[in-house]
Amino acid sequence: MGVEIERKFLVKGQPWRETPGVPYRQGYLNRDKARTVRVRIAGEAAFLTIKGVSVGATRAEFEYPIPLADAEALLAQCDGPLVEKTRYLLDHAGTRWELDVFAGDNAGLVVAEVELESEDQAFVRPDWLGDEVTQDARYFNSNLAAHPYCRWATP
Repeated sequence: MGVEIERKFLVKGQPWRETPGVPYRQGYLNRDKARTVRVRIAGEAAFLTIKGVSVGATRAEFEYPIPLADAEALLAQCDGPLVEKTRYLLDHAGTRWELDVFAGDNAGLVVAEVELESEDQAFVRPDWLGDEVTQDARYFNSNLAAHPYCRWATP
């Protein structure tokens, strides 16, 4: 079984400025609490992903590459608007960080994610790392599709 252990943080400043990014478009075929089914186009690659319920920073994750044309057709079937962002990969003190700079209705939101081997794995916090939002469901991409950042009263 695939497992994802991920922690999520807000970002201060613009540490990605010198790094090339990859545009992402993603939508949700299912956003049930027990499972989400996501279609994603990342640059010229496409994926279908099924994620289970989060327990702490851990959840089941199954991701499969799919043809780009299939992903385009599936994105048209998604419930709600697409989530658009540019992803930047940054390495800091031996840890790979994924920084997502959101666009569209989620513009202004910048989130950093780190995938870990265990929930208690230590890592060096970059100085651009802000508050942790791992447990705040508002920051789940599936929720950003239904309740975009631009509609939040106070982020």
